[in-house]
Order: sequence, then C-alpha cells, then structure tokens
Amino acid sequence: MTESGEEMYALVERLYPLCRSITGDGVRATLRIVDEYIPLHVHEVPTGTQVLDWTVPQEWNIRDAYIADGAGRRVVDFAASSLHVLGYSVPVSATMPLAELRPHLHTLPDHPSWVPYRTSYYQPEWGFCLAQETLDAMPDGEYEVRIDSTLADGHLTYAEHVVPGQVPDEVIVSCHTCHPSLANDNLAGIAVAVFLARELAERTPYHTYRFVFAPGTIGAITWLARNRERVNGASPARAEPRARGMVRHGLVLACAGDPGQLTYKRSRRGDAEIDQVMRHVLTASGRPHRVTEFTPYGYDERQYCSPGFDLGVGSLTRTPYAGYPEYHTSADDLDFVSPDAMADTLAVCREAFAVLDRNRRYVNLSPYGEPQLGRRGLYDALGGRSDTKQAQMAMLWVLSLSDGEHSLLDVAERSGLPFDTVADAAGALHGAGLLKA
Repeated sequence: MTESGEEMYALVERLYPLCRSITGDGVRATLRIVDEYIPLHVHEVPTGTQVLDWTVPQEWNIRDAYIADGAGRRVVDFAASSLHVLGYSVPVSATMPLAELRPHLHTLPDHPSWVPYRTSYYQPEWGFCLAQETLDAMPDGEYEVRIDSTLADGHLTYAEHVVPGQVPDEVIVSCHTCHPSLANDNLAGIAVAVFLARELAERTPYHTYRFVFAPGTIGAITWLARNRERVNGASPARAEPRARGMVRHGLVLACAGDPGQLTYKRSRRGDAEIDQVMRHVLTASGRPHRVTEFTPYGYDERQYCSPGFDLGVGSLTRTPYAGYPEYHTSADDLDFVSPDAMADTLAVCREAFAVLDRNRRYVNLSPYGEPQLGRRGLYDALGGRSDTKQAQMAMLWVLSLSDGEHSLLDVAERSGLPFDTVADAAGALHGAGLLKA
C-alpha cells in the first residue's frame, strides 16, 4: 500500500458522507474539501442559463428526510445514508398507508440488503430508496413521510484547477461530482484526479493540464458551452466543428478504486493520440487490462467527443460503467475501494502523461544516408548506460522515421524499443543538431 494510496483513501472517506447531486450545497462542500488539496477556481452558473441544447436546472438542497412508523420510529432515515432519498425529490410532508407509499419506494429485490441509487433530475417527483429486506419488514399501516428539501432558482457549481505547462496546449482531466455516497463511482476518480494534479505541479509538464470537477452530463455540457473558443476555436455564435483550439487531449476518470482490471475506452475518433498513448502504456506495463471501442453511452467522454467538438478524449476506469453488481448501490461503499487500486490507477495516469508530454514529431536534418554519429560524440554520450545497444538502435530508428509524420511513440511501437529509450535518443540527436521538432 503506497502513501499516496492511503492519502487518496482518506480523501474518499472525508467525501463519502456528503449528499451530492447535480447542483446544491453538497457539491460546494465537496469542492471546498478538494480545495484544501489543490486550489480551485469555482464557477457558479445561474438557473435558466442556456448551455448548448440544455438549460441549467433549479438548484436542489435537502436537510432531512424519513419514513416513520406509527410509533414514530424512523424505518428509513436520510441521516443514515444520503442514498435513501430519490435524488432531486420535491418536498413532501404527509401521512399515508403503505399501499399509497409503495409506488414511491425503490428497492433491489435481487440484492435485498442493498439500497439503490436513483434520481429524478428533470421530472418533479419524490421517493425513497431502501433495502428490500427493510420494505419486507414494514407492516401495513399508516406512515409519516417527510422530505425537507428545496428546489428553487440557484446555480450549478463546477470547478477547475490548472497546472501550467511549457506550452498553452491543454490536456483536460475530467471527473464527475454529482453522486452521493458512492465510493468508486465517483469519489475514487476525484481522489485520483486530485493527487495527479499535485504530482504534475511538482514538475513543469510540457502540456498545460486543466482539471474539471463538474456534475455529470449537465456539468460537462455547461463547461463546453462556456469554453467554446478554448475547445475548438469557434465563438459561441459559430458551429463549425474541429477548428483548432487549445485542448489537444483529454481523459475522463471514473470508477478508479475497485478491484477490477484497468479499462481504457477510446475516444470517438479511435485514433487520437491519447488512444495510442493509453494503449501503449497499458500494454508495456504488463498490467491486466482491456481497451474498448467508443460508445456514446457512459461518462462525459460522450460530451467531449460529440461531433461538434470531436475532442481526443478517452475514458479510464477499472471496471467500466455499470459493469459491476455494486454499481449505483449502497454496496459501492468504503469497503469496495482500496488504496492499492487507486494508487495503481494513479500510476497509469502518471505513466501515460509522461509519454504524452515527451511524444514529438521530428524531421531528420541529415536525411541523405546515415549521419556519422561517432564524430558528433553521440555514441560516447551513451557510455555507461545499461542499455547502450538499445539506445544506439533507438538513435537509428529515430533518424529513420523522423520525417515529420511519425511520432516518437510510432517509433517505439514499430521498433519494439521502450518509449523512454526512444525519447532519450531523440533528445540526444536534437541536441547534436540532427533533428528539428
């Protein structure tokens, strides 16, 4: 168990009790805690704001909710778990028989001890989520039902953290902040993003890294609507796709702490640079993993990859969206995630961005025949390396494929040499005046 794994798990523990949704004070409380680890720029977008084809909804907040039996005993209690209330429930205060209450109760008969996570964001509704075994133990009779919530004009809240790079070209790292007490989906992704940002800030990366903490779907859509020029160079009044903006690459992080193997989902393009980098890093690491094709269903990669933006954004999870029984249930708890799994996800992100930052295309300035490397001291510069022969071969491969079309990652994959060895060789050749970027 690594130190960073323990620290990420501690952050998940702090965030776990908070009741998050697509808007409201739970999101703000979450971002205040994240801000203790990395400084955030928090944005508040008013209800009614048009964001692409959507409108920012009313803000939802909840103080208390319960179902009490005839003796006043709370058989379902929001204070015990934020999952017990249907997300975005309108307020209710009534007494009714169990038969009238049943249509508002959500359970998982196949997992009678688990509580489901359910929402009703865009349709006024109220309800409770509870274990099937709790419902089975409720006798017929009158029940007091109370949901002390508000649904009113307010704001949608999201936040950004930027790690400046050597160039303004950006890599976006996005994770959703809208789920209540679900440890893997979404808290593990938030924790990995936070610690990845901290690690990147310890050096000066080549790219600028922009971390986006936003509620799922509506949050990513809001961010895209407010960042049209940054994303694709188009003003909000224009609709031409794929104009050149600042965002070059991206990764959506979710389900980052479960025991499953790592899964990378390609961007819609399928051949974006981040797709090549992630496939290479996962394969070279020897980790059990899967690489899957893009589908327009899942997390916010589907927003970033929508045809008008067409960003090179993939998604990294362990077990994918809806791919484990505990998904969107109370069983996605603190016991379901581990420090080791989060540390492993963080390590893959670290390795991938190290490759992304060093990946370049070069042009050979001495392309007519093989240049004399010995008289330039290039072979001597490799002296003492344990992989001297590999490094020499890497120089020859880089010279051979540096035609402005092949990247260093292309060289590594075609030659079968380690990427770092290829990148080091390119650096030496560039320093000797044999390559230009």
